Order: sequence, then C-alpha cells, then structure tokens
Amino acid sequence: MAAQEALNRSTQVPASACPARRRHPMPFGAEVLGDGGVRFRLWAPGAHQVSLLIENREIEMRQAHEGWYEATEKARPGTLYKYRIDARHEVPDPASRFQPQDAEGPSEVIDPQAFEWGDEGWRGRPWQEAVIYELHVGTFSSQGRFGGVASKIPYLKDLGVTALELMPLSDFAGRRNWGYDGVLPYAPDSAYGRPEELKALVQAAHRAGLMVFLDVVYNHFGPKGNFLGRYAPQFFTERHQTPWGAAIDFTADPVRQYFIHNALYWLEEYRFDGLRFDAVHAIADDSPRHILDDIGAAVRARDPDRHVHLVLENDANQARYLGEGRYDAQWNDDVHHACHVLATGETDGYYVAYAGAPARHLARCLAEGYAYQGEVSPFSKEPRGENSSHLPPEAFVGFLQNHDQVGNRAHGERLVALADERKLKVLSTILLLAPSPPLLFMGEEWGCRQPFLFFCDFAGALGEAVRNGRREEFARFAAFADPKARARIPDPLSEQTFKRSVLRWRDARSAPGRAWLAHYGKLLELRRAEIAPRRFGPGRYRMLGERSFEVTWDGTEGPLRLLANVGDAPIHLDATPPGRLLWGTDSGGRLDPWTVAWRLEP
Repeated sequence: MAAQEALNRSTQVPASACPARRRHPMPFGAEVLGDGGVRFRLWAPGAHQVSLLIENREIEMRQAHEGWYEATEKARPGTLYKYRIDARHEVPDPASRFQPQDAEGPSEVIDPQAFEWGDEGWRGRPWQEAVIYELHVGTFSSQGRFGGVASKIPYLKDLGVTALELMPLSDFAGRRNWGYDGVLPYAPDSAYGRPEELKALVQAAHRAGLMVFLDVVYNHFGPKGNFLGRYAPQFFTERHQTPWGAAIDFTADPVRQYFIHNALYWLEEYRFDGLRFDAVHAIADDSPRHILDDIGAAVRARDPDRHVHLVLENDANQARYLGEGRYDAQWNDDVHHACHVLATGETDGYYVAYAGAPARHLARCLAEGYAYQGEVSPFSKEPRGENSSHLPPEAFVGFLQNHDQVGNRAHGERLVALADERKLKVLSTILLLAPSPPLLFMGEEWGCRQPFLFFCDFAGALGEAVRNGRREEFARFAAFADPKARARIPDPLSEQTFKRSVLRWRDARSAPGRAWLAHYGKLLELRRAEIAPRRFGPGRYRMLGERSFEVTWDGTEGPLRLLANVGDAPIHLDATPPGRLLWGTDSGGRLDPWTVAWRLEP
C-alpha cells in the first residue's frame, strides 16, 4: 500500500491559486456575451418563422443564410427561454446547456465561465494507466446525483481505479433512464444535478488523480422530447435505418458541426478526460470522410499537451478506426462473450458464436484483439470484423461485465449470480493483469448480487410500447417462450425496477464483499506496479488443450506471459516457463483446473 499511497500523492492536483474559467464557444445555442447580452442561434431550415420566447416576451428572430435564425437580447444567466416555430410549436434549444424542467421544458441560459476551475495542473493520465469504472449516476448512490458519485471518489481511488466512466448524461424525457434515450446532447440531465455540480465532480476526481470519461450517443435521439424533425428535417435521412428509426444525416454540414462541437464541448467546458462513443456501427455516413474521422481529428488538434482518450463501441469490429493518431481503443465485446461462455456455459443468442471454442476465442482476443477478424459468425451468418493482430493490446478494453451485458438480460443478473466464484476469480485475474485496459461495472468489485435492470420513465402509448417490446424481445429465447415467463420480466416503467438497481453499499462491508474487494485490490495494485509502467506490443498465443492456452506479449522490459487453464481437467506442461512469477503458484509443470500463472521474463 505504500507504493499506492505514493502514487496517490504524486497524482493529486492542488487547488490553483488562479482559478480558470472555461467556455467552449459554439456557433449555435445561447451564448453569453461580454456586454450583458445573449446571442441565440438556431438552425431551422424547415421553418418559415422562428420566435424567441423569453421573460414573457416574444421576439421574432432574424433569418440569416441557409436556414439559420438569430437574435441578441439582454438576458441574465438563469433566464428561461424557448423557440416558437411557425407560430405553433414551442421547443427547447437543441443546444441547451441545461433543462431545469425536463427535456420538453424551457432551456436555461448558462454562463459556463461562472464556474471557477482549480485543477490547472491536471493534464490527465497516459492510456496505459487506465483502470476504468463504469457507473450510472442515478443508481450508483442513494442520492442518485453527481454529489453521490463525488462522495465515493476516495473509495474508488483506494481500490485502484484510475478513471470513472459515466453512462450518458444528455437530457432525457422523464425522471429515470439509462441515458441512451437522450434528446439534448449538450444538457446534463437535471435529475442528477446542475451543470456546476457535474463540473465539481470532475474537478474532485482530478484533484484525486482520477480521470473522468463520458459516454456519448451520436447514433440516434431518444423517442420522446426530440423536436428536430419539426423544423430541421434535414437532420435525418431515410437512406438508412437504425434500430431507433431514420438515421442521422451526417452529410449536412450543420449536423456534422453539431456533433463535432458536442465532443469538444464536453472535453473543454467540462474537462472530461475522454469520451466513449456508443454503438458507432449504427452511424451511417455517406460523406467522403466519415464523421468519426472528423471528430477524432478535431479533438486531437485542440490540446496536444493534454491526455484525452477516445474509445469506441463498435460491434462491426472495424480495426480501421484504431491506432496511433486515431481512436485509443474499442470495447472488446468478444472478450466478454468468450469469458461469459466459459463461466456460465450459456449459448443462447450471440453466445452461440463462442460456444464451440470459448478458450481459443479468449486467447485470440488477449493476443490479437478481436476473436472475429473477418470470419463468418455463427450468430449473424455473415463475415464479421477486420484484422486486428497488428494493434497493441491497449487498443482493446476488456471486461467481464458492463451495463449492456448485465442490464440487457431479462432479469438483469450480475455474473456472480450465474457462475461459480472460483471461475470468476480466475477470469478476473486474467483481465485485470492483461496489458489491455480493464473495465469494471459498478459493484462488480465487491461481488454485488443486485440486478442492474432496464428502466425508463415514459408515459402513455410510448410507455406501453416499451413495456411490451421489452418482453417480446425475449420471446425467441427458450427460457421465455412461455408468455407466463415473459410476464415475470421486471416492468421497465416501474419505479421499483429502478430502485432495485440502486447499489446497496452496505453489501460491500459484508464478509463476501470484503473478500471480493481484497481480491480486486491485490490485482489492481499488482497491475499498477508491474503492468502499467510497461508498454507491450501485439501478443501471440498457442493452445495447450481445448480449455487451456498460453499468451505472450513482448514488452519494453521483457516478455509478459500468461498460462491459463479454464477447464475442469489438469494440464501438463513440457517445462516450467522462465521468468519471475507475478501471480499464481509454481506447480511443477502442471496447471490445475481453473488456475492461471502470470510471469515476467527479463
């Protein structure tokens, strides 16, 4: 622990003697001017007339070129406003910085420079130091707010976490949501607190030496509270369809700028250290240059002296976006799926693609990135993925659990409720000591058994459609073929479903909780001391049996080697590998069932 305490002291950032004030200037939305005025600007190419509704006044906005409407008025931070479209529709600002009365209410003028930052010495942390902790603000603490997350920063730091990853915050309709139904990408949802409270959370993390990442959704808008189609139908295209309807049209320059500025806004105005881009395989862009390339280039051009990390979720496994000067990494679902099959034996749904050789798939992921690099997937019946064997392990984020893999189960079961503890401890040892950056899902580190359920807060016909759709999507699974079984799936609209997902922190203090915490803590301390300081290139693997393998990565100070037996029969080795044993036991040329050995060679 002395080494950990030394690291903690070295990464703490004292309050600056000269607080900074930060604003990301935007070509749209409400921008506070230096003379006491506020400039309002809206792209509404489908409207004939746009008025600004502010302080019981209606001001007709001047029509500029190419569908832009503008007005400059005397207004104070805190002033509420809306736009009236064609004298009929009242809508919030699509670039609103805050919605105090929910997504369909009025927008609030925010002066971002009112917040005094005191983390001037903070430049972030290198990517190889990343240990990511994914959390949902509303269920992470009993408060369900940004302050509740901030209160746990000392705990997370002591655990060995180096980066918080917040599930999406963009304002959504209703009081509770996972965040992927956001409709106002610039406004942190008021259910969690005000903008200054979010900034205070980020600053508190920085002062403790922790990075903060934000999950952003650029592939669709939520089903309620999005009014863009009424005055800017050019925002969408029927040329492509997504699981959520018509695709966003990134060939329109104002649309591209809307999302490029959004990425920069979170990184500059809120000082986030990185972004995780949700389901980019669902982004369709017919432009000569893909929007992901433009976002990445814009971010990289801003502040080269600061560590800013960009991570993708991409089911298509497109290695083209990863590498030096591109995106830092991708969530590696292949790792999760192989581990899940090994731990549980489940083969339903997409797990069928890993059922035949889960250990081989895991070994290939650890060494080369993707399990599928162009091969036909037994699940989709189509080729999936691109060659990733040239990429370093730090380009792939590994995990045993995340919000999707837990919450998209019918009953939201955690892995600890589905698999043997010994198997999970072996698999966690593999992922927490592998050169790839690991991700934990909130509560995983203490063996949390609470479900993380799917929840939302939609009323009327939309709510009924979500409730029925949630149950019907499981009809193709054998366990839910019976309508009575589907009827027992928790109601996503019920407040009780949400409350069941709020973490019970007292469970971390139980005997099982303390044992799990000790396990994770030891591994993360070993990672900090032995793995994070070294850089590793792509690995190579060989199978020692159907359920056992060896993976070797060449590093700056010598090779790192993993021997793993994730089967129920012992494996006999030709010889004990050379090098210093980091974790495991010397067993005389034998690997017992469900054991691993990590070695560093000089």
